[in-house]
Amino acid sequence: MEERILEILGEVNEEILSYEGDRLTKDSIIDSFEIINIVSELEEEFDIEIDAKYVVHENFENKDTIIALVKRLVEEQ
Repeated sequence: MEERILEILGEVNEEILSYEGDRLTKDSIIDSFEIINIVSELEEEFDIEIDAKYVVHENFENKDTIIALVKRLVEEQ
């Protein structure tokens, strides 16, 4: 699962994979359009719904927080 999430992130924006910080949006690594693309791709790939309440900075700080979000949502379903 983690590998596929990383593939999706890399397809949207390669910089996400090498980014070592914890402020993807604030450091202008990704923008709102890329977040929408990431959410859409993850929902389709893992058959989950990422509700708007989950699309917050804390869940999109870096690749690790995105992976944790997806894992949590997959486990809940």
